[in-house]
Amino acid sequence: MKIPLMRPFIGREEEREVVKVLRSGWVTQGPKVEEFERVVAHYVGAKYAVATSSATTALFLSLYIKGIGSGNEVIVPSFSFIASANVIIHAGAKPVFVDMDPRTYNMDPAKIEGALTKKTKAILAVDQVGLPCDLDLIHKIAKKHKLIVIEDAACAMGSVYKRKRVGSISELTCFSFHPRKLVTTGDGGMITTNNERLAERAKLLRNQGMSASDVVRHKAKRIIHEGYPEVGFNFRLTDIQAAVGLSQMKKFPAIFAKREKLAKRYDKAFLKSEYIIPPFIPKGYVTNRQTYIVRLKKGCKMSRDGLMQKLLDVGIASRRGVMAAHLEPPYRKMYPKLSLPETESATKETIALPLYSQMTKREQDFVINNVLDFSNEK
Repeated sequence: MKIPLMRPFIGREEEREVVKVLRSGWVTQGPKVEEFERVVAHYVGAKYAVATSSATTALFLSLYIKGIGSGNEVIVPSFSFIASANVIIHAGAKPVFVDMDPRTYNMDPAKIEGALTKKTKAILAVDQVGLPCDLDLIHKIAKKHKLIVIEDAACAMGSVYKRKRVGSISELTCFSFHPRKLVTTGDGGMITTNNERLAERAKLLRNQGMSASDVVRHKAKRIIHEGYPEVGFNFRLTDIQAAVGLSQMKKFPAIFAKREKLAKRYDKAFLKSEYIIPPFIPKGYVTNRQTYIVRLKKGCKMSRDGLMQKLLDVGIASRRGVMAAHLEPPYRKMYPKLSLPETESATKETIALPLYSQMTKREQDFVINNVLDFSNEK
């Protein structure tokens, strides 16, 4: 049996919509992108949404339009995909890493104030593996110190924080549509906001600073010559990708429900384990189960990498839970003496297990039984 880590839930519906776009002749950013933005904004409960080429470009644009750059520092968790730190560097600022909460794997708000300096301008709050971070406390700290909050919700489409959907809470929230996410466009990203000025500036900058989009000029009854009031970027999403995304959004409730059902089966199996710790979800939070991460207990004789190799040997793909960005060469050079004990332990002890909507009971049982068997080996 060969079980992948994930498998995008793509079918005939996406194929049909892509063919329609190809036949329409409008394949770059156009009306389908605008429709996709409206659908996502409505779903998360935000007034505006701005599609981008990736979550990374969405994060960069968010930093850029908030004026974060040279001389600024941004608080960010190390326990996150390296893009969270990289975009801060690309913006010209400096990432300042803080440790994580070992239960949620999210940034520990109690560690934020100790990392602040006169140069701190923002907090990049990451909703790790789909679980919202402690947004109330992070926003409270930010307000106290007059800091900007940008929410990296790359993994968190559909997740809920205290009855509010992620994407409707922070001033700027960024999502990913990478194939590992519940909704995919192949690759792509989205900024959601309730601030019209920020949304319009993000739309301007993602399209080379063009003052009148192709859609606007196409619909016009008179000649419009676009201007370029700012130096912009090419961060556009295509209509081909948006067509896929629109089909995915129609399926999203079913995708969400199936993954929750599968995750609960994992939870039930691993709660009985002597050596496996299943995910923790705080009261009032709803996670979309974007990634199912387990952690090996201290008493387990099997190493994390040893368990991953044994799973691979029987055909089960897995990944380390989450990387520790501060241990990677560019950031180790920047912070040679930085120690984040919880992050360093978690990155050595966590494993992402297969989870996808098409997963069968037989496949999942095969994963469960092998994880339990191998972790119990002496």
